[in-house]
Parts: sequence; structure tokens; C-alpha cells
Amino acid sequence: MGKIADSQPQREPSAGRRIVSSSHLVSPKAPELSEFEFGLIIAAHAFERWMVRCMAAAGVKDMTPVDVSVLHHVHHQDSEKRLADICFVLNIEDTHVVSYSLKKLMGMGLVKNARRGKEVFFSATEAGKALCLRYREVREACLLPGFSGSSEENQRIGEIARMLRTLSGRYDQAARAASASTHV
Repeated sequence: MGKIADSQPQREPSAGRRIVSSSHLVSPKAPELSEFEFGLIIAAHAFERWMVRCMAAAGVKDMTPVDVSVLHHVHHQDSEKRLADICFVLNIEDTHVVSYSLKKLMGMGLVKNARRGKEVFFSATEAGKALCLRYREVREACLLPGFSGSSEENQRIGEIARMLRTLSGRYDQAARAASASTHV
């Protein structure tokens, strides 16, 4: 049997057939934005679920998505990081969330800190580095088989990543505008 779906042109969903979570937010100016937002919501939840389960498969079960992100970033390039820098790179506004995660990771023996003057720097311990490598092994075994690795696929993923970063900036700017709005 041939693949009939591949030979058929792809049709765009009509306005009434959009896949959204909140139809009252669909705007005539950018109806696809509501589809993107719903996709982002479900992708974010799926990615967070994946991070937690991948880390559990790597050997540690009591980590949140923030804990996993913080550990990986602290280990990134095997260099020390300050709390403010971790928050900035991960785009986490509430430093208390990251501070709590760092304390938890230190209690688990995965992260250590060093004070130099008034600054505190965080880095991964040997156990933290080993856990990150086990996470990578699970990621390679469980997630990567779903990707072809072709240059076209990788290029498309890179384009999506750039678009997500661009849209992140637009949402951050909109959040600032909403905070300053008299309608709030």
C-alpha cells in the first residue's frame, strides 16, 4: 500500500478547526498565535514530564523540572555560576525558586558552592557531573531514536529554536507592558 497522505497537499485548518485551548483568545490579527500557545503549553508539560522521568531513569527520582534545568546549567561548560547568572540564562524571574533548587541539589551532593568575597559561585560535584552524563545516556537511548538526525531535520529544529527565543522576547516585553498597564 502506498502512502496516500504523503501525496495529498496539506490543508491549513480553517478558523473554526484550529487546535486551541481557549477559543475566546483567538485573534483575527494572528489566529495562529493561539495554536502556537496551546502547542507551547502541551509541549512544555511534555518536556517537563520527560526531564523528570529521564532523571529518574538516570538514578534520581525526587527532582523537579527546575532542579533538572538548574543542575544541567550549573554543569554547563564545567564552570562556576552565580545565582543571578543561572536565573538570567534560564529566564527564571524568581531567584528564590532557583535558590531553593540549589540548596536541594547541594543537599543531594550534586552541587557545591564556594564563596569569594560577597559572591557565591555554584558548580557541579563529581556526583552531579556523573548524573548529568547518565541523563545524557538515557536521553540518547530513549529520545534520540525518534529523530532521523538528517541535516534537514536538524536545520528545522534550529529554526524552531530561534523562533522560540524570539517569541520568548516578545512575551517578556508583553509581560512588562502588562505590569505597567493601568488595566491590571
